[in-house]
Amino acid sequence: MPTKFALVTGCGQGGIGEALVKEYSRRGVHAIATVLPGEASGHLLDAGITFFRLDVTIEKSVLDLKASVEKLTNGRLDILVNCAGIAYTMTAIDTDVVAVQRMFDINVFGPMRMVHHFHGMIIRSTGTIVNIGSIGGIIPYLYGASYNATKAALQHWSNTLRVEMAPFSVKVITTISGEVSTNILKNDAHRKLPEEEFHRHVTRTPQGATNRFKYAENVVAQSLKSSPPAWFWYGSFTGMIRFLDTFGWRTVWDSMLWRMFNLGKLKQAHTLRMSKDAALGN
Repeated sequence: MPTKFALVTGCGQGGIGEALVKEYSRRGVHAIATVLPGEASGHLLDAGITFFRLDVTIEKSVLDLKASVEKLTNGRLDILVNCAGIAYTMTAIDTDVVAVQRMFDINVFGPMRMVHHFHGMIIRSTGTIVNIGSIGGIIPYLYGASYNATKAALQHWSNTLRVEMAPFSVKVITTISGEVSTNILKNDAHRKLPEEEFHRHVTRTPQGATNRFKYAENVVAQSLKSSPPAWFWYGSFTGMIRFLDTFGWRTVWDSMLWRMFNLGKLKQAHTLRMSKDAALGN
């Protein structure tokens, strides 16, 4: 059998991408990783994994990667996994729009750039595209309005991409990821709001999160199937969320998230403040 090639973006140490390339390599696939310019790469060197530098927000960087991969693979690519992504943790009304524009450029426009430039190689191999989505694109998870929006956009774009690529026998998998233990929140720990609940959330170690290597094992297995599912739900809480999203009413999450994030405390504080303002004639 000829060697299969799998390209995974966003393979910095401690993330899902690193776990994915290591799993592809374990299964005998020639894994190709990308890391940011200047980002540490020792974890990939130690594992003997081919890697290139890539910034998915820069067109030239994507084109340079394409040239390198074409040379390595003789112009074909069996699997493309769009994994590069960042988080932005903040309430919707306190959003820094410039920061969110950058997140959209990575989380949404990054996969678009990759598919735009690599689709010919994937069609040549009748390959597979995997887009890493999230339960955040399904439920109104608090403090994640902007991140959730990027994942909802990616998931719907991926859905349409699947239909458009079917005539070329290219498979597209949208992975709806549950809570997976990674270091994605490391760059958000400095963000602050007065509520202590926010601080606990942004610095938390997720309880019950799926091990990222176990997650990678399952995602890779799906991507190697001849007939993979259109949406692959995997990770902590995805079973419950899939059920409620299918059979529940649109506001089924509201009361659950109200309790989870102690919104009663915020409501009480707001009511008290309004009463004081009224007493002062403000």
